[in-house]
Amino acid sequence: MSPTFLRTPRVARASALLAVPVLALSLAACSEDPNSIAAQAKSGSRQGYISGDGTVETIAAAKRNKPLELSGKTLEDQPWSVADQAGKVVVLNVWASWCPPCEKEAPELKDAAEKISAAGKPVVFMGINTRDNPSSAIATAKRQGIPYPSLDDQDGTMILALQGKAPSPPVTLVLDPTGRIAARVVGEVTSSTLTGLVDDVLAEK
Repeated sequence: MSPTFLRTPRVARASALLAVPVLALSLAACSEDPNSIAAQAKSGSRQGYISGDGTVETIAAAKRNKPLELSGKTLEDQPWSVADQAGKVVVLNVWASWCPPCEKEAPELKDAAEKISAAGKPVVFMGINTRDNPSSAIATAKRQGIPYPSLDDQDGTMILALQGKAPSPPVTLVLDPTGRIAARVVGEVTSSTLTGLVDDVLAEK
């Protein structure tokens, strides 16, 4: 005759206690916090996205990729292209009105652009307003006092022309006079950092 094992009350209670955390985890997985980054990503919301930390990358002239093939129209419907800026250093800032770090860095970009312009340096600033509403973008740029225009990139296709260097706004790129990416800042940029990067590229022979 096979032995029969009886579950004592103590064992039964232990099993029940072990089952509680498992059940809690299962319920938590089914009721994901709608405010979490994961939930926002699934819903397509831009809230809670992760921006860069201000990392600076410089690229030696011998290691730079081919010139950017970037062209389009500004928020004011004016044509613009990197190719037309040949011989000048170009600063491209990828931004959006829904991007909090972009809002924080705006005064720094304004300061750098005004100082570089006042010094008469051969430098062109251009924003790339991506995945945004043009009306909101224009109002935001005006409120911030940004002294340069921005390209209208509502569908995000212009970002594809940046050779994978702009994962999410804000990103600032510095192009050499031939249109190649010489430096970038992933995340918020400061005026001093940007003017330093521009001066370095201008000093190249």
